[in-house]
Amino acid sequence: MDGDTAITIDLLSSLSQIDAVEWDACACPEDGRPRDPFTTYRFLDALEQSGSVGPGSGWQPRYLVARNDGAVIAAAPMYAKGHSQGEYIFDHNWAHAYENAGGEYYPKLQIAAPFTPATGRRFLTRPGWEAVGISALIQGAVQIAADNDLSSLHVTFCTEEEAIAGEKIGLMRRASQQFHWVNDGYATFDDFLGSLSSRKRKNIRKERERAQNFGGEIVSLTGDAIKPEHWDAFWRFYQDTGARKWGTPYLTRDFFDCAHATMADDMLLCLALRDGVPVAGALNFIGAEVLYGRYWGCTEDHPCLHFELCYYQAIDHAIAHGLKRVEAGAQGTHKLARGYMPVTTHSLHWVRDAGFAEAIGKYLDAERAAVDEEIEVLTGYGPFRKAQVEEPE
Repeated sequence: MDGDTAITIDLLSSLSQIDAVEWDACACPEDGRPRDPFTTYRFLDALEQSGSVGPGSGWQPRYLVARNDGAVIAAAPMYAKGHSQGEYIFDHNWAHAYENAGGEYYPKLQIAAPFTPATGRRFLTRPGWEAVGISALIQGAVQIAADNDLSSLHVTFCTEEEAIAGEKIGLMRRASQQFHWVNDGYATFDDFLGSLSSRKRKNIRKERERAQNFGGEIVSLTGDAIKPEHWDAFWRFYQDTGARKWGTPYLTRDFFDCAHATMADDMLLCLALRDGVPVAGALNFIGAEVLYGRYWGCTEDHPCLHFELCYYQAIDHAIAHGLKRVEAGAQGTHKLARGYMPVTTHSLHWVRDAGFAEAIGKYLDAERAAVDEEIEVLTGYGPFRKAQVEEPE
């Protein structure tokens, strides 16, 4: 691109201010199913139209759009945040320290897929505009934060490539950890089990048998097979889990209807039915190469049903459809014994106060080393046969 190319940055308060085709030309330029469903126009619009983001949510849309000669070349889902909920890469301690020192940490700016701890591009660019677009979006976001005396800017669950690019521009890089299942070319679930140690293989078989004998049937639904009554049931599950984990569920009931209207084929709903009535369920989103496990809940407790619906059904689907991996969301060392191995996730941060930024930078240096060490240790405790762990692929 011409080094003198004039790029303009717009700040939008609603997705309705940009055409869906223009947004998706940056968010999902690939043919077919999007790699990342969570930055598509239809997912972000479902959040907005359902009231899951917007007034009263603490997530105020402030979408960034970069243009060259009037044409959209890059975009980013950005929000003004009044709290640190729904992010999964937490900065509560930073907020407390900042406020104890007399500063106002909120509002802050967050570039993210709301409520979604799934790695994906956060700086969305048209093909061929990657370097220019990422630079323009980062500089634009930092300038907006600085001009409005905001404490900070955060880019969560970005790709490693974006983290490296952002660090070169001057943002601070943070490392965190998740557990992902990787499809090593398995043809069947038994092929996957064959890669595990004998003890882990037997444990998983026992768990699946216990779960599938809970007294009903397990079904996996997508597209038009998901009916309104299924969403009614899943909403009850989601409310129960949300109330126990973080107090108030992030998503509204309308979100599931809005999402179903535009992306039903991108969702996989695994349900346990007893006498035809759903008693537990797990919701996944389907990407071009990855199955993303998102939400789980139940109205009845049955041994190992959580593992079956959230982890093993997801593996079944990934194998059957040739997906490369399953991302099972945030936290959970219990996933390790079930074939989900530790991986590094990435985020970027900018803090306006220079002294505070220096302190955070030192903390992040130490944290990255600790995360690397923990991943190395946990990998050694993985369920796979030692020969597979030790030999490079």
